[in-house]
Amino acid sequence: MDFPPLDPLDLQLLQALQLDGCAPFSRIATVLGVSDQTVARRYRRLRKIVNVRVLGMPDENRLGRQSWIVRLHCTPDVAEQLADALAKRPDTLYVTLTSGGTEVICGMKPRSRKERDELLFDRLQRTRQIVSVTAHCLLYPFYGGSLGWLSKSNALTPDQQAALRLPAPEPFDGPVTLDAADEALLAVLRRDGRATLTDLQKSTGQSESAVKRRLDTLRSTGVLYFDVQYDQEPLGQDVSAMLWLTVAPRALADVGHSIASHPEVRFASATTGQANIVVAAHFRSSDQLYTYLSEKIGALDGIQAVETALILRQVKQLTYEPTR
Repeated sequence: MDFPPLDPLDLQLLQALQLDGCAPFSRIATVLGVSDQTVARRYRRLRKIVNVRVLGMPDENRLGRQSWIVRLHCTPDVAEQLADALAKRPDTLYVTLTSGGTEVICGMKPRSRKERDELLFDRLQRTRQIVSVTAHCLLYPFYGGSLGWLSKSNALTPDQQAALRLPAPEPFDGPVTLDAADEALLAVLRRDGRATLTDLQKSTGQSESAVKRRLDTLRSTGVLYFDVQYDQEPLGQDVSAMLWLTVAPRALADVGHSIASHPEVRFASATTGQANIVVAAHFRSSDQLYTYLSEKIGALDGIQAVETALILRQVKQLTYEPTR
């Protein structure tokens, strides 16, 4: 499929949204040196070209919840059906098809141990076409969450980034407890991170002042961050891959932080399992992936083994949208 080219202003707007997804267009326009109408028009254009969406996401670590990556090897006839079913679950963050269409990988964020066990030990284990299930608990994030790939695009100057970047959240000193009103607010923002105060008031039944107060608290505590969902191909990211690295324990932190700095990497975390670092990365071509593995990964001390799985189809990315 041919995509209209993205120009520098498009890329600047995308990075601006990654830095502050709910920033008013007037503020973004001032930083970019264009009119409010231009920013609004470009945003509508990006909605059509790259299906851009800004989503308000909860930081599971700040809520004291574990995040998991589940790998499911299954028979080819059930892979797509299984991926679609997992994508519709509210406790999955992303779902991909890899490895010739016989492996499904999903990011899972169960709200409780009961929800985790119900999925891992009951429902999946009773699906006959699933050959094997491995679950990997994410232990330490090196890159991801509020630091999306667009943060590395360098479309904005350092001064522009500083003008848009939000203040760092409060230091993490223990899990934050949410009440029903907070949960209602997050549920709306998960669908549309750019929902207005009026929209949030109508959807949650809270007063506008209460909505604003709760938003400020959720953001200052780091519970709420904004991420950008978009199609990758128009940005020249034709090849996506998951890398499972087995790293000597003494080198785990150094390797993880080094990988986090690579411009190709959109997510990296220490994890449980035989492979102890998982990485998601974008590339222009398979040649670039080869160069990355041989020159960048190969140059890191302490890596003992690498498993590479190409992503064939992204079924879910942050939120579920049926295939168009």
